[in-house]
Amino acid sequence: MMRKSLKVVTIGGGSSYTPELIEGFIKRYEEFPLTDLWLVDIEAGKEKLEIVGAMAQRMVKAAGIDCTVHLTLDRREALKDADFVTTQLRAGQLSARVLDERIPLSHGMIGQETNGAGGIFNALRTVPVILDIVEDMKELCPNAWLINFANPAGMVTEAVLRYGNWPKVVGLCNIPVNAVVNEAELLDEAPEKLFFQFAGINHMHWHTVMDSKGVDRTDELIKLMYGAGTNTEIVANIKDNNLIFEQVENLHMVPCPYHNYYYHTDKMLAEELADFEVNGTRAEKVKQIEAELFDLYKDPELDYKPKQLEERGGARYSEAACETITSIYNDKRTTMTVSTRNNGTVKDLPDDCAVEVTCTLTGNGPVPYNFGSFKPQERGLLQLMKSMEQLTIEAAVTGDRGTLLQALTINPLVTSGDVAKQVMEEMLEAHKEFLPAFFK
Repeated sequence: MMRKSLKVVTIGGGSSYTPELIEGFIKRYEEFPLTDLWLVDIEAGKEKLEIVGAMAQRMVKAAGIDCTVHLTLDRREALKDADFVTTQLRAGQLSARVLDERIPLSHGMIGQETNGAGGIFNALRTVPVILDIVEDMKELCPNAWLINFANPAGMVTEAVLRYGNWPKVVGLCNIPVNAVVNEAELLDEAPEKLFFQFAGINHMHWHTVMDSKGVDRTDELIKLMYGAGTNTEIVANIKDNNLIFEQVENLHMVPCPYHNYYYHTDKMLAEELADFEVNGTRAEKVKQIEAELFDLYKDPELDYKPKQLEERGGARYSEAACETITSIYNDKRTTMTVSTRNNGTVKDLPDDCAVEVTCTLTGNGPVPYNFGSFKPQERGLLQLMKSMEQLTIEAAVTGDRGTLLQALTINPLVTSGDVAKQVMEEMLEAHKEFLPAFFK
């Protein structure tokens, strides 16, 4: 008796993150008996695809599972009859990220891949590519789930919902996964004994934590994380936890580490500029880490995920991606934080927008835990950032420069007025190859 085929397609398969994904599928093979994994990339990524693809094949062979790893540059061939499609692409690759970081920094602004002007331009390049993938999925695998890990994950998810008209999408980020593990350790509790409720949008969320006895542990956690003498590092590219204890204590919620960029912009910018002078951008460091990783991946004896991959910033990526897929496939009802349609979960935001919230992952997709309303301390910044996201997505779809300038103008990390326009024109020109809508 032939076993039922179970097909996953990973677009951006030549990514250095791919061994994380393979490890996750191997670990869950009994629950998710994957038969075919297709790794897809573009011509520019062919060499990396062949290197990491060969390693993926060695990992599967070493694990002794009955799964075939296919490598292709033909996306449509791969997508036919897929059950799940994962996206981990970066339009323009790391060279584009270098520009996203360097150009804003040259104008005295935060240069970052998901925040500020860099985050906006990352979205402008990525959204059209993802929407093209959705059009292929409508034709070739209309029942598949799209599991997106491409940054900026929240904006990509909203674009798929709003402009792709594709409801079967889940946006993922490893920040909440890491927070649960690290903060449970701080509280000296097993993660499964705690309930973390996240609410907000990708890289702009807050959360509370409650134990199995119904006791709110949030304020205790805040003291452990932000009290005197503490220095909690959660994200590889955010060195220090700059947040002020009194400020976070007043929130009675734990902010996402990316809030450092908004709560302490001047300090973060000064640190970034100083680091830039000595070491270049974070993207240039990642390029170096990637080069070292691919040298490792070339080793014909390497058939497991190397420890060095964690330096890349994607720790526990497979926990997010593979657990999401496994939970949907089995109606497992895992509790996870993902980007999905709001539907009234966060009352301060439109029902039809994407939010990043704690959900139960069912066979029909994410079912969010109701959150309600934020206090003014969080609400104002959240609503501003959501408006900025929606303008950015609209600009990505229409190529309208006026809409793009509005998005840049209201972004708290972008200097307004003539400087915003100058940065816009400079970045449009720098990324012209990937932004044809703006050059009709």
